[in-house]
Amino acid sequence: MSELPAREIECFLVLAEELHFGRTGDRLFISQSRVSQLVKALERRIGARLVERTSRRVRLTEFGAELLAELAPAHRALVDVVEEAQARAGTMPTSIRVGFQGAVYDSIARAIAQFRLRFPAVSVQLKELPLGDPFRDVLARRIDVAVVLLPVEEPELTTGLIFSRQPQTLAVSADHPFASLDSISAERLAEVTLVPITGPAPEYWRHVHSLQATPGGSVISTRGGASTVQEGLSQVASNQAGMIVCAAMAAYNQRSDIRFVPVDGLPDSTLGLVWRSDRESSRIRHFADAVEAAVVATT
Repeated sequence: MSELPAREIECFLVLAEELHFGRTGDRLFISQSRVSQLVKALERRIGARLVERTSRRVRLTEFGAELLAELAPAHRALVDVVEEAQARAGTMPTSIRVGFQGAVYDSIARAIAQFRLRFPAVSVQLKELPLGDPFRDVLARRIDVAVVLLPVEEPELTTGLIFSRQPQTLAVSADHPFASLDSISAERLAEVTLVPITGPAPEYWRHVHSLQATPGGSVISTRGGASTVQEGLSQVASNQAGMIVCAAMAAYNQRSDIRFVPVDGLPDSTLGLVWRSDRESSRIRHFADAVEAAVVATT
């Protein structure tokens, strides 16, 4: 083979992921007809049909699926080699987009600082994620990696480092009857109206982070709703509702009109670093390594 058909391969890999000619064109900034031309050119080069297209759907042929299984990791490895070389040369013309929920914790801030020192040509762009919608931006490729509250059961996502296990606290207004207590049991949450987390987060995630019952099964009433921590705390301060936040978030959001009371009997809150499995890159792995080093340095 005189040359590697890089554009044809890239187009095939994106089409295999999207299974839609229009969306493939959008991602590659080319027309739908150009997508079709590139795929047909690759089919002619290989000598086999790779894609079957009907009026209703696009799917890979058996040969196409076999090629995808062999080609995707090889292509990813080739891209990594180039990115690694650019990073070592200090000329990587790119950025890494990092999403976070609630706050950039000390370990993440240190990791970003370390990453910037090692790869000064790579800019780090930060984006706060909605509290009740932790996965949409990373799934939609609007960010590269996200620091989110676990659990994560999305099949498209890889969960890297798991860190920052924190006990749970109940945020209440300063004049709430619980405000003067050193701690409460999880069962006493049935005595409080909680601000629920709003958003399209999966039910398994909402079950953990937007409590509707105590561990013993007592119903917890809710009122209002919050898509960010600050929205929730504003409601806590003004209307006698409560909100469950982890100890680190409580420390980050100290204010005179709110008290944070430790809750005994709830599972710890845990953060994880996640990214799309099909978008893993050397940049993401380097950033994950920086986060792990920052976490280890504080333990």
